[in-house]
Amino acid sequence: MQHHHHHSTAHQSIRVSPVVKENHFRLAFSATLHCLLGCGLGEVLGMAIGTWLHLDNTFTMLLAIILGFILGFALGMIPLIRAGYTFHKAFRQVLIAEGLSIAVMETVEVLVQVNTPGVMDAHLNDWLFWKGMLLGLVAGFAAAFPVNYLFVKKGVRHRH
Repeated sequence: MQHHHHHSTAHQSIRVSPVVKENHFRLAFSATLHCLLGCGLGEVLGMAIGTWLHLDNTFTMLLAIILGFILGFALGMIPLIRAGYTFHKAFRQVLIAEGLSIAVMETVEVLVQVNTPGVMDAHLNDWLFWKGMLLGLVAGFAAAFPVNYLFVKKGVRHRH
């Protein structure tokens, strides 16, 4: 009887495999958008503050990276804390499930911004500043999506 159940389960998993892959894609896409929101807000805020305060490029980028990580982690922790996780447990879960994604996204965003001519010297009211931010965010999303997809596929990501 147990063998028969195992056989039917295996047969069912083959049949629903495209749906599972679609769910993996959907969850990874959602997780990457979630990461992009936190990292993106932090990046834009850090770049805006650094530019407004006339900080040099190094301090501006450090501020943007730090705020990107903080807001990325905070936005990842909020639903977990609301679901009853302690702060420590929520932080640990986000560190495990989102830490690499945030690191990849932040790294790629910064590399694109630094290597896009003129962006680091642009001011908040320059279209080039915002073009660089947008290019960085798009590249960060593209780089972090495969990380999130792998985490979803391996069951590391928490469900939102």
